Amino acid sequence: MTYSTDDLKRFLDIATEAASAGGAVLQHYWGNLSNIQTKGRPGDLVTEADKAAEKEVLSVLRLHLPNHAILAEESGSIGIQTDDLLWAVDPLDGTTNYTHQYAFCGCSVGLLIEGKPAVGAIFDPVHNAMFRAAKGLGATCNREPICVSDAASLADSLLVTGFAYDRHETIDNNYAEFCHLTHLTQGVRRGGAASMDLAYVACGRLDGYWERGLSPWDVAAGVILVEEAGGKVTAYDQSPFEIASGRILATNGRIHTELSTTLGQIKPFTRFAPK
Repeated sequence: MTYSTDDLKRFLDIATEAASAGGAVLQHYWGNLSNIQTKGRPGDLVTEADKAAEKEVLSVLRLHLPNHAILAEESGSIGIQTDDLLWAVDPLDGTTNYTHQYAFCGCSVGLLIEGKPAVGAIFDPVHNAMFRAAKGLGATCNREPICVSDAASLADSLLVTGFAYDRHETIDNNYAEFCHLTHLTQGVRRGGAASMDLAYVACGRLDGYWERGLSPWDVAAGVILVEEAGGKVTAYDQSPFEIASGRILATNGRIHTELSTTLGQIKPFTRFAPK
């Protein structure tokens, strides 16, 4: 089914309202947490802020779009997941950062149309920054247009990545990639919140991002931000991005081929293989 520009504008406004509602909850709980739990893997945390923020996000989506399917980090699947429209919600991306009051986290609300990111709103509750984008409508931060950087080589680039929760259990991690690219670039950061990593690529603060082990709610909103800001999003090998793969390569476009080629040449550290 084809959706009009007016449809996308409406969906974007709803995504913005939902991310703002969730973000307000995160601002309320910032520095005031009393219930931090683990989901069973080291570093995979959940707090009362995650749950309360998701409740507010879902409330907004259900109010305006009661028949739309939702995939939310804490609540799981809601509605028919094979529908053309699927909302992917991460109420608190960067929970570990948030619990330590490390100011890099966001409330992410993205819309997939036929499995492709089409609408996204990411609210940074610490800096009161709302990143938003929709297919064909451009990308903004606090309603001002944003665009990717003009860095043209890895040597001129600042990159970001993340480490999946299963990094303790598999050799398929990016430790070697992190070290190798640190030597080839101006630096590699580990942000700890995929949605914000993508938002920072979109607004030119970072030049490229790669990661594995991701869920749809981690990247649904951020992918469209990067694309609408003039960047490029693919698989590691530059084949089309598939959100179900859990892998992403997102850049300003200018360093995309060089970063992709370099990633393909790096061998993992076998010393970190599971015992």
